[in-house]
Amino acid sequence: MQKKEMDELGRLSREAFLETRKMPIALVLENVRSMHNVGSVFRTSDAFLVDRIFLCGYTPKPPHRDIQKTALGATETVAWTGIENIHDCIHQLKDQGYKVFAVEQVHGSISLEQLEIHSHQPIALIFGNEATGVEEKTIGICDGCIEIPQFGSKHSFNISVSAGIVLWELYKQMRKLT
Repeated sequence: MQKKEMDELGRLSREAFLETRKMPIALVLENVRSMHNVGSVFRTSDAFLVDRIFLCGYTPKPPHRDIQKTALGATETVAWTGIENIHDCIHQLKDQGYKVFAVEQVHGSISLEQLEIHSHQPIALIFGNEATGVEEKTIGICDGCIEIPQFGSKHSFNISVSAGIVLWELYKQMRKLT
């Protein structure tokens, strides 16, 4: 085996990316503290063709050097909107036909491996603060919660890791629908 050269990776230009059909997925970041997490979520969203990111509460917004450090230019390809009030954001998404899920450990959550996507209905995923997670009031207005199964002694993932895990699963399922 030999590593691929950059020109073999089939990367889209910024212009081609902007014109490419996106997955019907929106990410909502609620009070995420770390600019590195925000940048990493942008970069992962670019990789999985996420339609849009909403940055709510005190989540840092581009442009910022520390976001760019991990985003590697993805803030220029992935559409994003800053909305102070997450509840306004969720209501707007629901009005647009999105099914809204918090990614959180709660009673009655759907374990990620049991989540089944059967339609092209758009999905919004909410990721919360690194220490406190998604706020209880926010969970209360979601359509459900998705939980990532974990088996070790630590029972949490970094937000950017969580986003990557859930997006990969949704991408696999939605890709089969097209």
